[in-house]
Amino acid sequence: MIRSLLVRGMLVGLAAALLALVVAWIFGEPQVGHAIGFEEHQAALAGEPPEPELVSRSMQKTLGLATGIGLYGVALGGLFALAFAFAYGRIGSFGARATSALVALAGFTAVELAPFMKYPANPPSVGSPDTIGKRTALYFGLILISVLFAIAAVLIGRRLAPRLGNWNAALTAVGVFIALLGVAYLTMPTVQEVPKDFPAVVLWRFRLSSLGIQATLWTALGLLFGPLTERRLPHRSPATAATPITTA
Repeated sequence: MIRSLLVRGMLVGLAAALLALVVAWIFGEPQVGHAIGFEEHQAALAGEPPEPELVSRSMQKTLGLATGIGLYGVALGGLFALAFAFAYGRIGSFGARATSALVALAGFTAVELAPFMKYPANPPSVGSPDTIGKRTALYFGLILISVLFAIAAVLIGRRLAPRLGNWNAALTAVGVFIALLGVAYLTMPTVQEVPKDFPAVVLWRFRLSSLGIQATLWTALGLLFGPLTERRLPHRSPATAATPITTA
């Protein structure tokens, strides 16, 4: 069963990547072009020679972009299938479609939205090459922290559900997640490397399109994975959820 879920997850991830690719082409790539133009203009003003282009811009925004998003979508789909297998029947008596949607919502919030609010995506020409290692470590560190906080919030919600009811327990879990994340935001350093003369509209549109690409990926995963797998799965309730999905 796990193998079957992984295959379906990767296929759904590929389909989600195709949708995200359309969003990237329409909304993201124009902003990347503007950012590269700004960088080239600044270099010309400083009298610096243009850097050699290892990969052509046309290749970057076509085959390169499609390959990158495609591989990312397939990998994300596989991880999503594993998360679904763990969550199915353990977060309530939800069917495959509802579980898939909830896993996608939790994944997007913990993996994408929460880190984005502290360390949003930046276009080319924003950020110093000398700090790229530090910035990358901070971003992925916050992803890990956010995922751990989300898991802790779910466990707290499950323990409180018999006493407070599902709705109140869910609200309490969300409050715990937000509070813990707020502490992380205050504790972790702030990164501010946007040039003062960088176009604010380009920066805003790039960040919005970046978030839109991720939202498209996770939404497609959540809406497509459930219908594709529900006929292969038995209905599970919290009473039978202790038995994990295994190879059949």
